[in-house]
Amino acid sequence: VQLAESGGGVVQAGGSLGLSCAVSGLSVSSVDVFWGRQEPGKEREVVATLRRGSSATYADSVKGRFTTSRDSAKNTINLQMNSLKPEDTAIYSCNACKLGASYWGQGTQVTVSS
Repeated sequence: VQLAESGGGVVQAGGSLGLSCAVSGLSVSSVDVFWGRQEPGKEREVVATLRRGSSATYADSVKGRFTTSRDSAKNTINLQMNSLKPEDTAIYSCNACKLGASYWGQGTQVTVSS
């Protein structure tokens, strides 16, 4: 199983970025999905959760600005980030969980300049 994120970069505050997580070895329709972010020296924060059969939930820090979804045709997991703030700067990683097994991607850097 492999997960590979793409779409990170540098954006000004107030801007938008879309991240994509390509999944191989598992169908995105069969897994619970998480997006996490981590700043240097800090613990990883889960910002979005999408469980099978449920609506997405979000951390208070990103609620109303971030949206996650599955694309079953492309077998990807997506994270749309709007109204970005400098405090959103971090490495963003996707995670897929199934039957007790958990898989993380390598992550992609998102930098928001003020």
